[in-house]
Order: sequence, then structure tokens, then C-alpha cells
Amino acid sequence: MADAIVVGGGVIGLSSAWRLAQQGAEVVCCDPSHGRGASWAAAGMLAPVTEVTYSEAAHLRLNLASRERWPAFAESLTRVTGNDVGFRECGALKVARDAGDRAELEQLTEFQHQLGLDVTLLRSREARRLEPALAPGVRGAIDCPQDAHVDNRELIEALSQAARDAGATLPPVEVERVRSDGSRVLGVRLADGGSIDAPTVVVTAGAGTAALAGRTEPDEAVAQALPPVRPVKGQLLHLHAEPGEPPIAERLIRGLLVYIVPFPDGHVVVGATAEERGWDRRATAGAVHDLLRDATELLPGLLEHELLETATGLRPATPDNAPALGPSGPDGLIVATGHWRNGLLLAPITSEAVTAWAAGDAPPEEAHGFGVERFEPRTSGEVPAVGADPEGG
Repeated sequence: MADAIVVGGGVIGLSSAWRLAQQGAEVVCCDPSHGRGASWAAAGMLAPVTEVTYSEAAHLRLNLASRERWPAFAESLTRVTGNDVGFRECGALKVARDAGDRAELEQLTEFQHQLGLDVTLLRSREARRLEPALAPGVRGAIDCPQDAHVDNRELIEALSQAARDAGATLPPVEVERVRSDGSRVLGVRLADGGSIDAPTVVVTAGAGTAALAGRTEPDEAVAQALPPVRPVKGQLLHLHAEPGEPPIAERLIRGLLVYIVPFPDGHVVVGATAEERGWDRRATAGAVHDLLRDATELLPGLLEHELLETATGLRPATPDNAPALGPSGPDGLIVATGHWRNGLLLAPITSEAVTAWAAGDAPPEEAHGFGVERFEPRTSGEVPAVGADPEGG
């Protein structure tokens, strides 16, 4: 019997397993393929400022609080594992491609200032002075010095090692459903017919969350406790500069239609689509075309980069695009899912909150207000027809 089961081994699940194990809990983190879901097919942006939108300003406070925790979070991981996760406080430019984009950025800058964000609207010449590889025709940019970057794949490896070193076990198993007696959780049933008992179950299953109430023997109490989370397909490209060439940019570069994430070694990630296509993970020629077109309009030099890889992930989105966080339903059930495009960014504060809830302590103040109760109640009959697909954060 474990003290806690974490269902889903993406960055949110691995962070939570690590932090729980650090507190002395016997933790089992279940996932068929730890870290190879949405967290692997990410770009590593920690960008609460450039990603703020008019409709999502309500959870900006949570995003900023987690961003503030990132330097200590990265340092702690490096200290316990010896691995550099590539955390860089590089800043970002949100770039206007044309006059229409410029008008949108002017409105966005005013909105960001109303939110108290540290941003500066730049003219074209000022933007190109900061990033000389920008296309000559760009019409300016918003300078966002607070945004940062982490190497998401190095992060996953470090979190896996840190969790194991702290005493957590990471079996490659699929959870079929969370078990309860109606009033408290009992553990989980596995797809292979086995089961694991624990008084605490933390759901970090990303887009696969809704399936965890079970199908053949649905648990009504669990079904009502789980948030509505759907998969949103995101396609990305991995490029690399010619050997010996310096990075094409120092900062994150974001247009209205695309983002470009340069790494110090010349690697570049370009993303990302946002497609409502269910569980489809196919890489498509149309996405490659559109991403390259939009990216090279901002940084023409990318045309000389080698195309290394296409990546596809399923981001977990709730109806309001904010995460679902906190105890829910039967005693011992904790939900930490639906992080949409901010799983990496929110890993520090989410894992801190999960550890607090598991211990019966108060979570960070910024984590309040994201409970499952804000959504319409669901029943077990509304569980999607697809199988569980645990892809955390």
C-alpha cells in the first residue's frame, strides 16, 4: 500500500511525485510512458506575459506566482540531480508582422499595462536592434523581459531522476480508473487488472482525466469529482542551425500566429497549432507548411535551418482554459490537471499546492479559486468513449 498515487507522469505528475516523496511519502506515479505525452511535445516556454489573453487574465496571478518560483525550482532540481534543465531568463518579443498586427499589439500593450505587467512597445528599429535576425519589414514588437525558457525534455529527465532518488516509484502502467467507496478514495485499478491501494490519489492525467471514473464499472463519486478536460492537438517543428552558426535569436520570438523558441546550441522549436481533433496525433503537411510560413515571415534565416523533427502533443484544456486544482469529491482525491498550454510554467506552484493539500496544509494563496466545483456537475454516463490517455501537464 502506498501513501499516495499520482496518476499521470507528465511534468505536473512528476513534479508532484518528487515533492510528495521529498516530504517522506511513499509515492507511486503511474503512466504507461512517463514524460512522453504533452510535456515532451512542448517548446519549454515559461511565458506568462506574452501568452496573456483578454479572456484568460483571471489566472495571470497564478501564472506569475509560478514564474517567480522557477529560479529556485530549477536550482533545486540541478542540485539534487546534477542535471542542467536549461532554465534561461531570456525574455521575449511579441512581434508585429504588418500594420494590422501593430494595431493589435498597441491594444495589447495597453491591456498589459492595466494588468501591471512590465512591457514596452518598441518600434521596428528598436526591435531589430535587440534581435537583428528579425525580418526588415516587421512593424515593431512588445518587449517582455519577464518571460523565460526551460529545456522541457531535459526537465522531464531531471524530474524523473529526482522523483526516483527521493523514493518514488514510477511503474510503466496505465490506470483504468480511480477507486472509491463513495466517501473516500481507495486507490486505483490498473488496465492489466491489478490494483494499487492508497489513501490519497492525485489526478495529473492531462487530457485523459475524464476517463478515470471508469467505463465498465463507473464510479459516480469519482465521475462528479473530475473536471471536464478535452485534448487540443498541438503540432511543433524542431529545426537546427548549420554547424558553427550562432543561435538565430536570444529571446523567445512570438508573432500573433506562431512562436519561435531558440536554444543556445542552435536548436529551434517552432509552434504550435491548436486543433480540436480529439485524439488525433498525426503530423500533417499543412501544419508544417503553415508553421514554417509564419515563422520565416518573422525570422527569414530559419529557411536555412535543418528540419529535424515534427512533434505532436495533446494539451489538456478545460472549458475556461484555467487548470483544475484542489481536493475534489471523495476524501483523498486531489485534482491537478487541465493546465492547457501552461503545464511547464505551472509545475512549481502546482506541485507545491498538491503537497500542501496532501498534508492537510494550506496551499499557496494564488492556487485558490481553481476548484472543480466551478464546472457543471457531470455523471459517469458522460465519460468520453475513448480510452484513458494519461498525458500530464
